[in-house]
Amino acid sequence: MIKTTNSQQGIIILILVLFYSFQACNPKNSTSKEEAKTSSIKSALTFYASFDSGINADFSLGDNQLYTSPIKSIDSAKVGLHKPDIMIAQDEGLIGSCLKFTERSSGYIFYRSEKNIVYDTSDWSGAISFWLSLDPAVDLQPGFCDPIQITDVSYNDAAIWVDFTKTNPRDFRLGVIGDRNSWNPSPEGPDNENPIFIEQLPVVKEPPFASGKWTHVLINFNHLNTENGVASLYLDGKLVGTRSDIVDPFTWDYEKSNILLGLSYIGLMDEVSIYNRLLTEEEITTLFQEKEHIKGLL
Repeated sequence: MIKTTNSQQGIIILILVLFYSFQACNPKNSTSKEEAKTSSIKSALTFYASFDSGINADFSLGDNQLYTSPIKSIDSAKVGLHKPDIMIAQDEGLIGSCLKFTERSSGYIFYRSEKNIVYDTSDWSGAISFWLSLDPAVDLQPGFCDPIQITDVSYNDAAIWVDFTKTNPRDFRLGVIGDRNSWNPSPEGPDNENPIFIEQLPVVKEPPFASGKWTHVLINFNHLNTENGVASLYLDGKLVGTRSDIVDPFTWDYEKSNILLGLSYIGLMDEVSIYNRLLTEEEITTLFQEKEHIKGLL
């Protein structure tokens, strides 16, 4: 054992005190890591709607305006929110205000996809994040409900969405469905009852939605329009479903593609954001745990 004198011990203690004081004042490693994470998420962001300052997106690479189509025809759309059953609910959101859907009705509200989603015909990746608050068993009326649906045509043709099934107890499903003429070249009967269609949907039994509770939903997709397409669903930061056999192409008329919100949905929606690449597990955890993270980036 090496013995030290009192003076040597004092010098060692002083050095340790100075070292930890320096670390506390200059947390370079942790700061660099946080800065890198923040910069990474910010650089991937292409669209963000908080609904705190109205219906238009806070940040967008494309058109930031919300549109309403009173009937199920995008061609009849007008700028603005023109559905009495949908409103901005002040101070009811996850953060600040949110969108509130009060009944099931015809028509759509949507944002344009062009540039707000970085679509790629050869190797397409991205992520979609948003928050919901509802009790599906109590709030939803009978029938399928798609809180978000992104497509240029329909749910069954080059589309990305999540839905609640049509009757209680309701499952929550992820749909990342390629071109209809690829996966269903000889259609018979309604597609939503077709076994080929249903087999493509990761299903969450007893999803964690509840009245008075906000649930984070994140869709990750990677390498669509290749032979190695993958899509995953996260709820409250946890992986709950994956589809890894997506080979059908996703062919869009980009200018006609849209981000539709709240199809037959009744409940609250907040903090919708879209990214131009697959998000990492750490980034997904950040979006879930640090609820004001996106607003802080802007």
